[in-house]
Amino acid sequence: MTARQAKLIAAARGDRPADLILANGKVVNTFTGEVTSGNVAICGDRIAGVGDYREARQTIDVSGRYLAPGFIDGHVHLESSMLDVGQYVQAVVPRGTSAIVTDLHEIANVCGLDGMRYVLDCVRKLPLDLFLMAPSCVPATHLETSGAAISPEEVRQILRWRETIGLGEVMNFPGVIHGEDTVLRKIALSRGKIIDGHAPGVRGKDLNAYIAAGIGSDHESVTLEEAKEKLEKGMHVMIREGSAEKNLEALLPLVTDKTYKRCLFVVDDRSAYDLLHDGDIDAVVRKAIRLGLEPVRAIQLATINAAGYFCLDSLGAIAPGYFANILLLDDLDNLSVHTVFYRGRPVAREGKPLFSLPQVDNRAVTGTINIKPFDAGKLRLMATSEELPVIEVVPGQIVTRKRYLKVKTVNGQVIPDTERDILKLAVAERHRATGHIGLGMVVGFGLKKGALASSVAHDSHNIVAVGTSDEDILMAIREIERLQGGLAAVAEGKVLASLGLSIAGLLSAEPLENVVAQLGKLDQAARELGARIPSPFATLSFLALPVIPELKLTDRGLVDVNEFRLIS
Repeated sequence: MTARQAKLIAAARGDRPADLILANGKVVNTFTGEVTSGNVAICGDRIAGVGDYREARQTIDVSGRYLAPGFIDGHVHLESSMLDVGQYVQAVVPRGTSAIVTDLHEIANVCGLDGMRYVLDCVRKLPLDLFLMAPSCVPATHLETSGAAISPEEVRQILRWRETIGLGEVMNFPGVIHGEDTVLRKIALSRGKIIDGHAPGVRGKDLNAYIAAGIGSDHESVTLEEAKEKLEKGMHVMIREGSAEKNLEALLPLVTDKTYKRCLFVVDDRSAYDLLHDGDIDAVVRKAIRLGLEPVRAIQLATINAAGYFCLDSLGAIAPGYFANILLLDDLDNLSVHTVFYRGRPVAREGKPLFSLPQVDNRAVTGTINIKPFDAGKLRLMATSEELPVIEVVPGQIVTRKRYLKVKTVNGQVIPDTERDILKLAVAERHRATGHIGLGMVVGFGLKKGALASSVAHDSHNIVAVGTSDEDILMAIREIERLQGGLAAVAEGKVLASLGLSIAGLLSAEPLENVVAQLGKLDQAARELGARIPSPFATLSFLALPVIPELKLTDRGLVDVNEFRLIS
């Protein structure tokens, strides 16, 4: 027995004073679903016990407030916040997030293992537990060009890292279903660990095949029927409520007294704007309560259920021997987080972090925009028939529809048709200067003039741009190149608004409030250009993701996701 264990056990027995007592609290018991009164005794970084504890070096009277375990986000891409790692932690910890599970495949697609090591080096010095899932699909498919590729041998290496607990979302579901060797080798290497899934719209025998490979969860269900089938076949269902993907209302009826232990809340992708104005995983819990879920049950889906699925044995509850990651809540309905304790010490109070950020060398993850020079001629799209496949945006979702529409042409060249809202879409490769540029058309953005561009383009993060003319699209892409990553809105030869994302072309070193202010200017510029969808840049970022149905565009061309092939 170590000296630390001996102290903890003695404090639990009541034979020695605790380091800290949180007195007179209402303790949320995530094991029983009850709320009980009591004092929580903390020794070092762990909870000694809950009960009639009186002696401690420090006692804080919490005056009837609720005590709940810190929230665990079971599936998140922190890169989607566009915040550098420290800024992200300062944004989510005051909201009650004490642990996240992530595969870091966004930054890995740009910078490989160096990008992952950068994030891990940052987080080790901050009050947040990061549990790593080895990225299974870098790149996500063979239908795009990424900045890095992670082989089965590198997956084996990552699985040995101390932060790694399993294999990240297996997005190449066609590869699994049809027995593709490389993806199955990665799954085989992960036997005995958690293996996360990603199976949008996969049903019936295909779903059986996917699960039979050893995959245990899914976060991509958008209908109750789809989620129910996955639950019935043994999957844990992650109920997602992100910034661009909103599935909570549709899936919440899945949660019953019989099923709730197989369900957990996740955000997947959460924007800086939503982190500032709405919250993180706390916002999902709060919304679930508003939709009628009992508050303690909602907290269970963001704590002990995630801990149980990921085998995080010391997290998710306020109980003897568990880490003292504790939230002090003013109430359960509005879920107002007053104070956050991490490993027994306060790290945030009334929405403000109580910790500073360390300096971390970021040279391995900057200077990542490398575009082969091109002119507007490379953006010409020639018509092959009167009707062409067109990507249709679905508001509030990252899925798209494949439409065949009659397009506008001049001298055989397809041009945007603003009256019918058919705009040009381009994806320019930015990692290896290959010169690849994928071209297509999209309906649903609403732009009447100008162009929008972004180096955040899931998952390979090439530069994606939508616009009403080739000249505006080219200018927007060149602004991203000048910034060495970011977002831009342009029109009539002028940059209307931009945000630099110099870290891997994904993250800004600016504080949360500054990033949100710049995003606000970008959204306003997009509105002035005619954009009518709720989150134009978030929607744009997913139009290059060839693992989400139905039709997407990569630097190699249009991808029919259902058939998993290039069609142009």
